[in-house]
Amino acid sequence: MAIVLRTEQALKLWQEVSLALVLDNKPDLTTRQMTILLTVYLEPPPHTVRGLAAKLDVTKPVITRALDTMGRMELLKRKRDDRDRRNVIIQRTVEGALFLEQFADLVSVQAEKI
Repeated sequence: MAIVLRTEQALKLWQEVSLALVLDNKPDLTTRQMTILLTVYLEPPPHTVRGLAAKLDVTKPVITRALDTMGRMELLKRKRDDRDRRNVIIQRTVEGALFLEQFADLVSVQAEKI
């Protein structure tokens, strides 16, 4: 079932979710970092630095910097591809899954208010 929001409702939802994130003590992710995280968790693996860079139309160093930050937060981890050592595989973590589950709950709660 599709959810249809008017422009004002969609923006209000985005504002309320953003405000709740700012007021919470959870990691503060950039839009790019959140996009990478959601891509890794919502789309089937494998995910590579090269593949994410192509999908987001950015350079590999841009992805690497985002992964460095999210790695320190333990939201994602990296591993060399055993079959092709040139590739770096991006892997999910328990902490990342929990973060996104809580994020989804937050979005749902805020959506109910609209």
